[in-house]
Amino acid sequence: MADQHDTTARGRKNSHDDSATDPESLREDERQSREPDGRRERDVHRDERKDEKPRKRSPWTLIIVAIVVVAVLIAGAIYWFSTRDLESTDDAYTDGRAVTIAPHVSGYVIALDVNDNQRVKAGQVLAVIDPRDFQAARDQAEGNLRVAEAQLENGRISLETAKISYPAKLAAARAQLDSARAALANAQAEYNRQHSVPRAATTQQNIDTSTANLRTAQAQVEQAEAQVRENDLVPQLIAQAEAQVHQLEGQVEQARAQLAQANLNLSWTKITAPQEGWITQRRIEKGNLVQSGQAIFSVVTPDVWIVANFKETQLDRIRPGQKVDISVDAYPDLKLTGHVDSIQLGSGAQFAALPPENATGNFVKIVRRVPVKIDIDHGLPPDMMLPLGISVTPTVHLK
Repeated sequence: MADQHDTTARGRKNSHDDSATDPESLREDERQSREPDGRRERDVHRDERKDEKPRKRSPWTLIIVAIVVVAVLIAGAIYWFSTRDLESTDDAYTDGRAVTIAPHVSGYVIALDVNDNQRVKAGQVLAVIDPRDFQAARDQAEGNLRVAEAQLENGRISLETAKISYPAKLAAARAQLDSARAALANAQAEYNRQHSVPRAATTQQNIDTSTANLRTAQAQVEQAEAQVRENDLVPQLIAQAEAQVHQLEGQVEQARAQLAQANLNLSWTKITAPQEGWITQRRIEKGNLVQSGQAIFSVVTPDVWIVANFKETQLDRIRPGQKVDISVDAYPDLKLTGHVDSIQLGSGAQFAALPPENATGNFVKIVRRVPVKIDIDHGLPPDMMLPLGISVTPTVHLK
């Protein structure tokens, strides 16, 4: 390279000396001198590129890329084959029965026998309302019942008496009528005799007496007939007595019902658990005034299931009875198994407080979710209770 530069320098010097007298020769020499310089520069760059050795691509790179691609394909195939018969969702929660407890009667709480989250048995006393008012009402109802029963007994005796006395009175009235008629006939005969004989054969007193006796006999007959008519209503009088007995029987039944209601009210002063479970949402304290129907407790029963809100596009192959694997977010080590119990006949939006009205305005299609009830079969320890409303992930085996 140094020799080439020296030669170039000498050539340029000679050319400069020769062209001192000729300008055209000088320009020609300069042009010729520049062209070899450009060629020499290109030759130098070409030689440098030749000196550089070409980089060879390592075969391991291609092998690794191929292995990664094959592994991804195999993993994708395995995942597809392993999940093609599975449907899962993370929009799922535990659900159960939360029984709201409310008192039947109003009053002040004098005893509170349970605490928050305490397990109770069916029939266990939870709280007691002051029973004194209800005991007094019960005693009054008992007294009213005894009075009604006494009146009923008296009415029944009166009915039996009426069945005997009213026919007897009728018979006596008829007998009295017969007697009066007989007396009237006798008086009429005496009257006829006294008025048919000559005046010398009788006295005025006898005539007057026969006349008075006739009138008296006639009056007695009329009186006896009136008594017969009065006592002739024997069936109606007996029916009236029977109706009075029925009325008293109704009063007794009413008094018994009032006593039963009083006993119920008294028993309701003890608030008991309707089912076995755990106390939640305790809203009362000792000394509080509670009203009838006021929610004071909730009892969560041991029955727990899963409500999974699957997309409508996932329901095609889900059927009742299919096996379900369940993982619980709160307990990662807890693995539950169950089965599909039923599918709700309606999406969650259909039963919302404000259901969608797709017939108005612009329509945007939204994938709906349908609740699916899943029963837990195995995996839940007997001494463990899943809280209601916690998140779970069910996986349904479609085969």
